[in-house]
Amino acid sequence: MTPEGAHAHPVDPERVAAARRRVIDTAEGERLAELFRLLGDPVRTRVLYALNATDELCVGDIALSLEVPESSVSYALRILRTAGAVRTRRAGRLVYYRLADGFMDRLLEIARGRPG
Repeated sequence: MTPEGAHAHPVDPERVAAARRRVIDTAEGERLAELFRLLGDPVRTRVLYALNATDELCVGDIALSLEVPESSVSYALRILRTAGAVRTRRAGRLVYYRLADGFMDRLLEIARGRPG
């Protein structure tokens, strides 16, 4: 069954077949859309870049790096941690944050126009 207003036959069957082979499923589309929503806030995006530039940072050092209040960084980190974009390590009273995996490094480089 085709959606309202769509045609039932492909105009270019080869391109349709190629698109079908490479298109992601709905679940993957939702996951990626959520990831890109994380970049929708300037503080969160800058936090990710700061963490990308180092192994790890605590909240205060991130705030100093970005020149924003610690409360803004804490809120951004809470959202990023909930989304699985950052991981934590506790050292006494300090909590250090780092990017969750290599995918985020690559995503940030692509977003800045430096694939590779």
